[in-house]
Amino acid sequence: MIFRKSRKIRRSAEIAPDEIFLDSSNLPEFDKDQFEGQIEKPISRKAIAVAAVCFAVVAVLFLYKISMLEIFEGTKYRDISENNRLHHSLVFAERGAITDRNGKLLAWNTIPSVAAASAAAAASSSGTSTSASTAASKAATSTNDSAFAPRVYTDLPGIYNLLGYVKYPKKDKFGFYYDTEYKGGDGAEQYFDAALSGQNGLKINETDAVGKTLSESTVRPSIKGENIALSIDADAQSALYKYMRDISAQSGFQGGAAVIMDISSGEVLASVSYPEYDSNVMTWGKDVEKINSYLNNKNNPFLDRVASGLYTPGSIIKPFFAFAALTEGIISPEKQIESTGELKVPNPFKPGEFSIFKDWRVNGWTDMRHAIAVSSDVYFYEIGGGVPGQKGLGVDNIDKYARVFGFGDSIKNSFFSGKKGIIPTPEWKEENFKGDIWRIGDTYNTAIGQYGFQVTPIQVVRAVAALANGGTLVSPSILSEKTLAELDGKDGIARGFSRLVPNVDHAKLDVVKEGMRLAVTEGTMTGLNVPYVKVAGKTGTAQVGVANQFINSWAVGFFPYEKPKYAFTVMMERGPSTAMYGASAAMRNWLDWASINKPEYLQ
Repeated sequence: MIFRKSRKIRRSAEIAPDEIFLDSSNLPEFDKDQFEGQIEKPISRKAIAVAAVCFAVVAVLFLYKISMLEIFEGTKYRDISENNRLHHSLVFAERGAITDRNGKLLAWNTIPSVAAASAAAAASSSGTSTSASTAASKAATSTNDSAFAPRVYTDLPGIYNLLGYVKYPKKDKFGFYYDTEYKGGDGAEQYFDAALSGQNGLKINETDAVGKTLSESTVRPSIKGENIALSIDADAQSALYKYMRDISAQSGFQGGAAVIMDISSGEVLASVSYPEYDSNVMTWGKDVEKINSYLNNKNNPFLDRVASGLYTPGSIIKPFFAFAALTEGIISPEKQIESTGELKVPNPFKPGEFSIFKDWRVNGWTDMRHAIAVSSDVYFYEIGGGVPGQKGLGVDNIDKYARVFGFGDSIKNSFFSGKKGIIPTPEWKEENFKGDIWRIGDTYNTAIGQYGFQVTPIQVVRAVAALANGGTLVSPSILSEKTLAELDGKDGIARGFSRLVPNVDHAKLDVVKEGMRLAVTEGTMTGLNVPYVKVAGKTGTAQVGVANQFINSWAVGFFPYEKPKYAFTVMMERGPSTAMYGASAAMRNWLDWASINKPEYLQ
């Protein structure tokens, strides 16, 4: 039997669009937007083939790239992947601490990750004051950056210009350090920056995919900076600063400088510049109002008056020209010159007219020792410039002996390298006053430390020390002997060189020192005639200002007189000519303080 499959044709009740014969009669509008008049066509085989080829090419490229990454360069990219988890970071070197000669901390570091109380306790145990401990606490908590240790300074007044300040490492807005070093901004921080800085190290941190630290390892350890002990006694310096500040407030001086120096070693026991800034404020740099007050202060707290302040010396220059006159043989110590209160010099071009050079008082007949003691201007006019019957040094010898004692030149390769100063000469006058010749009156005024004469306090104390020690011009040092021994020849630190004053006759030098002692016992410096130490010295009152309405007040000298140990210079700057108290009063107050608190310096 033959079975045939029955076919049933299923008819749809719906008529498909392609089954409709289209013509212009039944679609007069022929609206294509309504799919009228369009016939659907299937995708051609050619189009499908082209798409397949494109897919194949892309797949081949992907396979090639994958094979390169995984097979041929797999090791390379694995290493890169590993390194993406390893981050290099700096290990900032700890900056060396600065102490005084007795080990008292003056500048040190805090660790931000350590509790503020610990920082305060460390500061307190070091001998710094309560407010210094507070500063340490503030520094420990005022930064969110634990990469480097903040710097903290003692709050003892009178230290900051000497210490200076630092500038911290700096980050960009992305958190990367573009400046990776502490930098000293002034004072000891700047001058000894190479020794204090140390060397930064390098650390590697391993992190996971979300940035969590898995491990740390130090590739190169940091090297701590050197600790430096200064030669100063911080308490002695701070006391001297306070007395100068008090005298300034009382008498109207705008500033001042003071130095006390060992006449043999050159170690500086105190180096004061008034007024001063606060090293903590300058280091953090956030108290804009305070910093602006420093910048706008007409008395310039940023000026290091000890080495860079230039001042008219006045009568403190007289002992050096007394020694010059004795050495040149133009006068004997015993010869007397009369001071009637003025020196009258005839005008060679106008007979009967005179140039008058005033003395500060009528001193009568005075020999050299008493001329130093009472500071007779007429005596030094005559031995400086000469008069009929008395030969003078002359401007060339004045210049020569001033330079012998270190004036007119900066102190080379020293923390105290500063301004050179000025010794008036005909060449100097020609350069500064074109067409105006040098006159005898210029020599007279130069011989008493006036006219264009300018010196720095560090030059003065060095010259006074040469008188006291027998003629050696020592090199002032701000470092203790211990630090010099440890660091000599490293990081630019080296001992200074001393030199001898030529042709020193000690008998003649003794005449000068005797005159300086006489100034204390019965002359212009009796305020320093104290019972606990014998002082020799010389005062100076230099007139400044357009109408000589201001003065610089000086007190210089050495102690103990019999066996000199320290030379001192105190200068009070630009006070009124009517000031009752000046440099001698500040030094007297310090001596009284030292007799109780530091008697070892007076023995």
